[in-house]
Amino acid sequence: MANASSIPNSRDILIIGAGELGMPVLRNVARRARDVEGATVSVLVRASTVNSTVPDKQRDIAEIRSLGVEIVEGDLIKNSIDELASLFANYDTVIGCTGITAGLETPMKVAHAALQAKLPRYFPWQFGVDFEIIGRGSPQDIFDSQLDVRELLRSQTETEWVIISTGMFMNYLFEPNSGMVDLRKDTVNALGSLGTAVTVTTPEDIGVLTAEILFTEPRIRNEIVYLAGDTITYGELADTLESVLQRPFKRVEWTVQFLLDQLASDPDNMTSKYRAVFAQGRGVAWDKSDTFNVRHLIPVTNLRDWIGENLAV
Repeated sequence: MANASSIPNSRDILIIGAGELGMPVLRNVARRARDVEGATVSVLVRASTVNSTVPDKQRDIAEIRSLGVEIVEGDLIKNSIDELASLFANYDTVIGCTGITAGLETPMKVAHAALQAKLPRYFPWQFGVDFEIIGRGSPQDIFDSQLDVRELLRSQTETEWVIISTGMFMNYLFEPNSGMVDLRKDTVNALGSLGTAVTVTTPEDIGVLTAEILFTEPRIRNEIVYLAGDTITYGELADTLESVLQRPFKRVEWTVQFLLDQLASDPDNMTSKYRAVFAQGRGVAWDKSDTFNVRHLIPVTNLRDWIGENLAV
């Protein structure tokens, strides 16, 4: 491997994406970068986003400019590996925040571009579960492509990498499409069983912690860093909802077999893929006590507080 002292600390930083996770990461990296001499922050977004007339997108672009972040136009799907590598070559650190919407092939495409650019430091889009414990061949096929990225990064010595495992976004528990919490019917639908555990972290906390990880000294390199806002079972989720909201919640268990049958009837359904993986309970939860935020005494939002702040009237 290149001598660690020859690899620069992060100064020229590019963040890919300005969505649900990208915006919190941008805000916090830009804030921390103000205290780092010579640090600059840029964001890669599609031209259609920059020129959008959608109010939410206009607001985000205005905020990005107000943060002093340079906007770079690019498209992970339309641009070739060569074109992406040419963009990445202008930076010493790239942080991927695009999520899975770009498709199955994109994680490896971006990783190849990072290596072709001889990027000193790369944070791939791996903000999620422990793919290695889940293993290959899980109901969520995009997880195999994330394992491919890990193998590629470990196979080389020129680019340092950092993977941040966050668990599920905390707010996703309560989104109607997820099906886990049905607030209209005051029901918790437990994936697997009421005893199945899940680690959850808010996107806002992930943004704060990513910035801390980015600038931590001595530099974190070639490491998987675990975060957790909370680690709870679905039974504990129901108990917490009842305690904070002061009303009863029905508990329903969606067994692994039930969810696999649902997926079999609609094999391309992304939500069904996720439900089946989380129901199996492997690699989707870890002990909060050994996470980066606990070891560094960085406060985060736990489940009880999130419910109180967002659901209590």
